[in-house]
Amino acid sequence: MNIVACVKQVPDTEAQIKVKADGSGIEEGGIKWVMNPYDEYGVEEALRLKEKFGGEVTVVCVGPARTMETIRTALAMGADKGIQIDDPALYNADAYATATALAAAVKSAPYDIIFCGQRAIDDDSGQVGSILAELLGIPGVTFATKLEIDGQKVKAVRPIEGAQLVIETSLPCVITATKGLNEPRYASLPGIMKAKKKPVDMKTAAALGVAAESKSKVAKFTPPPARPPGKIICADDTPEGKAAELAKLLREEAKVI
Repeated sequence: MNIVACVKQVPDTEAQIKVKADGSGIEEGGIKWVMNPYDEYGVEEALRLKEKFGGEVTVVCVGPARTMETIRTALAMGADKGIQIDDPALYNADAYATATALAAAVKSAPYDIIFCGQRAIDDDSGQVGSILAELLGIPGVTFATKLEIDGQKVKAVRPIEGAQLVIETSLPCVITATKGLNEPRYASLPGIMKAKKKPVDMKTAAALGVAAESKSKVAKFTPPPARPPGKIICADDTPEGKAAELAKLLREEAKVI
């Protein structure tokens, strides 16, 4: 089985994010970059299918030179090879331009199933997987929390409010992975050493024959407003007095009751 896992490099969830003074983006200096957590579920599911059915796992990533670290992480987990699409025209690409580049890269090799994270934790658009499926002309299933493959038949479970939705389709298809699908493995030391020797094909937008043309752009980044300081209620030492003062503040200042 030929399996593709699309990954994105994002700031670590614990990183301190600062917006540039002109609002054109974030300050990238000193940020630790990691694989998008939802993409980890996709890589793990790809590796499990490889272990079950055999074949190869190819990791594809769009981004600057630093994204090689994320590709190597996936290779250390057990993927076989990578494709890095490094082109300055794609560094701030929207979901459509990103999916276009991914589709062009995927078309260069045979594939049976493609995994994406259901969304990236930086821009939170959640559109790349669906656009990729549309560009390739194959079915796409989003928010998969369980996956079964029997021959060419695919059965995926996705959560809906208060229930679960079971979707059946056929290979090839695109699956967007989310929390609950599996538990991503850690890269072992032997895996890390082997990853250094695994092949990574370097591509540009021109080499792929695509125009890095975004359909939308971010007009401005604005940090969230600073949280007001907390307030300690000490008007009365009794529980009843504190409760009365709290109710008064919630009604008169917070205006929530």
